[in-house]
Order: sequence, then C-alpha cells, then structure tokens
Amino acid sequence: MSKRDHMDTAVQEPPLDYSFRSIHVIQDMVNEEPRTGLRPLKHSKSGKSVTQSLWLNNNVLNDLKDFNQVVSKLLVHPENLAWIDLSFNDLTSIDPVLTTFFNLSVLYLHGNSIQHLGEVSKLAVLPRLRSLTLHGNPIEEEKGYSMCCVHCLGSPRLTSAG
Repeated sequence: MSKRDHMDTAVQEPPLDYSFRSIHVIQDMVNEEPRTGLRPLKHSKSGKSVTQSLWLNNNVLNDLKDFNQVVSKLLVHPENLAWIDLSFNDLTSIDPVLTTFFNLSVLYLHGNSIQHLGEVSKLAVLPRLRSLTLHGNPIEEEKGYSMCCVHCLGSPRLTSAG
C-alpha cells in the first residue's frame, strides 16, 4: 500500500479517542485505554493505530510535553495526523509541536485558557489547516479576535475559524 493510499484509508478510520479520560500529562495516554466507538479501531501488526484523528478533548492537559514521542508510539503514521481535538483542556498557549503536523486540517482548541492572540500566528505554517476553533479562550475577548485569526492564517484556505 502506498503512503497516499494509506492516507486515504486512514482518513476513513475512527479516531484514536482519549476524550474524557482525566489525562493530566500526555505520557498518561500510553497506559490509558482509548474510548471505543461504533466502529473498532484498526491496528498494524505492531499494535499501533491506523488513523489520522486524535481526540484528547475534555481532559486536564496544561501542556503538550512529549506529544511527538507519545503519538509516535500510538500511531502507525503520526506525520499523517489530520485532525487533533484538544478542546476543553487547560492549555495556555499553542504549543509549537502542533506546527510539525503538516497534514493537519482540523484543530480544535476551544474551551482552553489561551490568552495571547499572537499564539494564533504560530499555525500559519500549516498548509492544510482548514478548520480551527478557539472560542471559549480568553483571547476571544480581544478586539478583532476573529479577523486576526483569519488574517494570521490566510482567509482563502481557512474555511472555519472561531
């Protein structure tokens, strides 16, 4: 199977879902069982998940220390992550590790504690980012919040921001 075929297949796979697991640090994912959905997760022979979606919403994360290392242990092709849900955590900034996932098209960061509007500009390097949520963060109170997000990320490619 070519890398492109793998990407097309993985997009249709259910997410690796660690939502509502009271995860405090990223390393906890290694010992935590992901939630099961209607469709079972597919795994490689090595036991790693075959998916492009990672859900970590509704936990208590305040940083993404060791994110790359842990995701590499859990996913067959972590570089193909297209959807990361980090909503409803305790993140105060946009960790630069997120900018290393060049296939990222959906990033949910709503309901966190991100305070500085300048954090959004870090995501400008993500060429496929189409949907970004930031509502429910302190930056939402800054004047021009929505327009700044669209300007920082390039309005033609961003189809959903808020």
